[in-house]
Amino acid sequence: MANLDQSKWFTEISDRDGSAFSLRINKKLDEKQSPFQKVEMFETRDFGNLMIIDGCTMVTTRENFFYHEMISHPALLAHPNPKNVVIIGGGDCGTLREVLKHPGVETVTQIDIDEVVTQMSLKYFPELCESNNDARATVMFDDGIKYMRDAAGESIDVVIVDGTDPVGPGEGLFNHAFYTSCLNALRPGGILVQQSESPLMHMPLLVEMREAMLSVGFNDLQTLPFPQPIYPSGLWSVTLARKSQAFNGFREADAEQVAQQSEYYNSGIHHGALATPNFMKRAFDKK
Repeated sequence: MANLDQSKWFTEISDRDGSAFSLRINKKLDEKQSPFQKVEMFETRDFGNLMIIDGCTMVTTRENFFYHEMISHPALLAHPNPKNVVIIGGGDCGTLREVLKHPGVETVTQIDIDEVVTQMSLKYFPELCESNNDARATVMFDDGIKYMRDAAGESIDVVIVDGTDPVGPGEGLFNHAFYTSCLNALRPGGILVQQSESPLMHMPLLVEMREAMLSVGFNDLQTLPFPQPIYPSGLWSVTLARKSQAFNGFREADAEQVAQQSEYYNSGIHHGALATPNFMKRAFDKK
């Protein structure tokens, strides 16, 4: 089989997964090396603009809604009345936009360590940044791990961890110390939600995350799979952890209101994602 022409295709080779993914490109748009990571932008032929961080696909114009909607709406709608939300990471600002579609939310604070990601997003994904100037939003560039460690006890309703893979700047978001900080900062009944990689490719990490969340004191967990075309395997997940209470459904009437502004999420999708596939159940039940 002929090799793909690197001037016409961007290819992410994932050695850990034994897989690769390619998108046809028209041209490279931009490149910046931040103090933390290398951020590149491409114009693709079929997926709009594409953001790459340290060689890994992050966001495209065409399909980012799967991820941004599923990391935000299920957690916010599982909570009875979320008013104060914190986003750790989320530098492309798509998750912030989704959170601000919930009228009951009073404050959203986003803390991403790398301002370059947001600068690139403002330029090449302006639609993701359309809510950045909402009066309820605060966008900070700082250490999210330290922010959560210093957060006042029982001051937050929902914490959304919209980080990269557990390497480099994202490594500290996948451990007991960070989960303990989140637990302490959440009010009773509060929810932590974190992107939890591919259930098909990264199950050991997913199981380890769930064990760590329970071991620090979270009461109940939900892991929701969903399609994510540009990530390894095309199947991704988010994991929700609840403080002090069990999960008990979600606000379906409000879910349908949100669905009027969404591309993927609706109450049926939420119900479907709660039906855990058997291979995931078996992996979770082993522990």
